[in-house]
Amino acid sequence: MYKRVLLKFSGEQLSGKFDGGIDAELITWLAGEVKKVIDGGSQIVIMVGGGNFARGAQLAGHGIGRVTADNIGMLGTIMNAVALADVFNAAGVSSRALSIVSVDQIADQFTHRRAMSDLEKGHVVVAAGGTGRPYVTTDTAALSFALELECDVVLKATKVDGVYDKDPAKFPDAVKIDAMSFEQAVSDGAIKVMDKAALGLALEYQLPVVVFDAMQENNIARVAAGEPIGTKIG
Repeated sequence: MYKRVLLKFSGEQLSGKFDGGIDAELITWLAGEVKKVIDGGSQIVIMVGGGNFARGAQLAGHGIGRVTADNIGMLGTIMNAVALADVFNAAGVSSRALSIVSVDQIADQFTHRRAMSDLEKGHVVVAAGGTGRPYVTTDTAALSFALELECDVVLKATKVDGVYDKDPAKFPDAVKIDAMSFEQAVSDGAIKVMDKAALGLALEYQLPVVVFDAMQENNIARVAAGEPIGTKIG
């Protein structure tokens, strides 16, 4: 069992059955799955993307500068974080949305001391705003926060059950890889489940990453308990 885990969701996953925005019913279900992790004795940090509202890399251009576009993407992560924390709290899973970007009227400011205190009290910490800087993805932010908050593993939620040698949506003969080294993940151009900057940070500090399907019942609790779910990179 991992004592403390960071669970990374993309914004698109939080939109669930909708084309964008928030699927509150899905997040209520996720609250129940996360509660199983807490009941199992693990502390949990959740990092959310913002692609269901805005993706900086796609917005840039036609008069919108890349820095502005990335800032808009960060705002999307804040919207996701405060919504997720509200739904979790309503479902009986005590949660705190903390933003690295200063938005005092919307969410509490992230500080290391506050986040560690909340975790020790048994709250779920929902991290918003990415790193607060442009040109950096929320995948890289997830690794950075996991290191800062002394997490034992990063759990990367995806739409498939792990890493494949090629895109399983395009190639029916794609083979799932149960475990791979950091060096393999960084050097193999076909591995696109997490950006290379994030994987490079994981490699430098030897922080394991597990890529798995979080939308299957009990999978989050099983992977937090150390069961061989998905693909382990490390």
